[in-house]
Amino acid sequence: MFENKIIKLRKLSTNDYSTYHNWRNDIEVMKTTSPQLDIYTLEETEQFISVIASQANAKGYMIEHKESGQTVGIVSLINIDYKNRSAECILDIGAREMWGKGIGTSAMSLILGFAFYELNLHRVYLQVFSFNERAIKLYEKMGFTHDGKFREAIYRDGRWHDTVIMSILKKEYLNKEQSDL
Repeated sequence: MFENKIIKLRKLSTNDYSTYHNWRNDIEVMKTTSPQLDIYTLEETEQFISVIASQANAKGYMIEHKESGQTVGIVSLINIDYKNRSAECILDIGAREMWGKGIGTSAMSLILGFAFYELNLHRVYLQVFSFNERAIKLYEKMGFTHDGKFREAIYRDGRWHDTVIMSILKKEYLNKEQSDL
């Protein structure tokens, strides 16, 4: 359930703050995923990770590359609404040298399987900046559809950009999984 050919997921712990701290302070990494670009102290990152790791309505996992053993990113389900069977998905590949190597696809595959088969969610949604074309293509490939956007919600590199809202329903995931066989 928590590994495939390329990666394995392990539960996020408070000890992961130093790894995440390096990614959180890498402007190239955060430019495509974080609404606020800033430099954070180690203590601020430690507090941030401890809050995420202790939330009852969140499931956070560190992504480890099986071949190298390197921790390369984080994938999470947050804002889990058990009554309406919905959650928001967040994916960050922090190790830039691992971009374009299938890590994101592998992580999304594992977290969606967990969301739909284990948590029995009905819907998983996410937010992505409109200029992050590589991520949008990944999400479309995984079966996510465009729900809408927050117009000109993010200011990056001297321009306004939309935040795109995408989602996938359990039945769409199951249909996609069957068609991929």
